Amino acid sequence: MDAPEPDQTPFAAVSAQTSRLGRIYQSYLDKSTPYTAYRWIGTAVLLSVFFLRIVLAQGWYIVCYSLGIYLLNLFLAFLQPKIDPSLTQDEGLEDGDASSSLPTKKDEEFRPFIRRLPEFKFWHSATRAIAISFFCTWFSIFNVPVFWPVLVVYFLILFSLTMRRQIQHMIKYRYVPFSFGKARYNQRSGH
Repeated sequence: MDAPEPDQTPFAAVSAQTSRLGRIYQSYLDKSTPYTAYRWIGTAVLLSVFFLRIVLAQGWYIVCYSLGIYLLNLFLAFLQPKIDPSLTQDEGLEDGDASSSLPTKKDEEFRPFIRRLPEFKFWHSATRAIAISFFCTWFSIFNVPVFWPVLVVYFLILFSLTMRRQIQHMIKYRYVPFSFGKARYNQRSGH
């Protein structure tokens, strides 16, 4: 049945088991794909448990700070388009082709917003990072003594500067990474 054959090496047996576990894990991920709200609620609960652990244990601030920086990096990749319009515009100007910019007139071709980091990968990476960070809070080797208010202030400054730059980029190249607030057209009416 599942017992390794006698002529099978230990490495092959371990490889077969990890491959089987990987397939099971992937099947659960595939089944969770359509449940966006439930996935994010689960991640928010896990993040709340992590913060509760940090507050009650009064330590592991560097783990919390590292998680915050990583989540900020993921969020920025989620907000950015897959093909950066500033880079394509610069390349177009170097080649003498100005048509590589985003459409600004009614008769220009529409190109949909494609994210650099899709929502599912954003959720999966964020949830995995939170789980790893929560796991790290149970080991004293990761409890590096730091003055946590400095980390909080530095993170807030980094967040505000980075988001300001991202919003300016979104305004300059006229893209909105969110679908709410955009016009929706019916297929029957032709609008």
